[in-house]
Amino acid sequence: MTPDGFNAWLEGFKQEAEIGGMPPAVIDSALSNVAYDPDVIAHDRRQGSFGQDFESFAAKRVTGYRVRKGRQELIAFAEPLEKIEKRFGVPAPVLVAIWGLETEFGAGVGNYPTFSTLATLAYDCRRADQFREELIDALKLVARGDMQPEEMRGAWAGELGQTQFMPSTYLKYATSADGGAIANLVSNSADALASAANFLKAKGWKRGEGFHEGEPNYAVLLQWNAAPVYAKTIAYFADRLAESDAQ
Repeated sequence: MTPDGFNAWLEGFKQEAEIGGMPPAVIDSALSNVAYDPDVIAHDRRQGSFGQDFESFAAKRVTGYRVRKGRQELIAFAEPLEKIEKRFGVPAPVLVAIWGLETEFGAGVGNYPTFSTLATLAYDCRRADQFREELIDALKLVARGDMQPEEMRGAWAGELGQTQFMPSTYLKYATSADGGAIANLVSNSADALASAANFLKAKGWKRGEGFHEGEPNYAVLLQWNAAPVYAKTIAYFADRLAESDAQ
């Protein structure tokens, strides 16, 4: 695929989206300024960090700074985290570990325009069909009123918010920390943590059970990220945070 055919492809996608029932105003507001992004394709072609061994992978991510910062966040968000655990059964250190690994506790949600990112990947990617569905789901987020297109900026693969939900995941599992109807996963940390817990519970998280390799909830961490090295790192980071919290 070359960038030359992107605009024609996009026009065809817009027509298909409208035929599929998407409101024209949503299509126009979300896709009018979309552009092919070669940087996104470069990222897609050079993925490889999940091939590292656990020790190397974890050492780069579970740093002293992150453990200290995570402990501060456990204290700062103690009240909502307690409510979240009561509601979903997921311990606070697991959620804070995920939060820290995904976006440095909300500091690095990404600045790629989501619609350009998803359209680029839907046009020219090894998983084009998957990203086409994500692009449709991103339009649904706008149609549902969750976000405006200009607010939708995130990671290079289209993830949104402080716990890096793809649009399809956002649609299904976004929930507010207080149980309200409207959730903001981009600027509301408690909502992002609650939504991560909602996802894990929906995937089979068992309250009070372990989450290390061989334990019941380890398989659920693999639903968060299918790479075993990542699931093991979440568990290791959560342990470090729990140890810090107890000191």
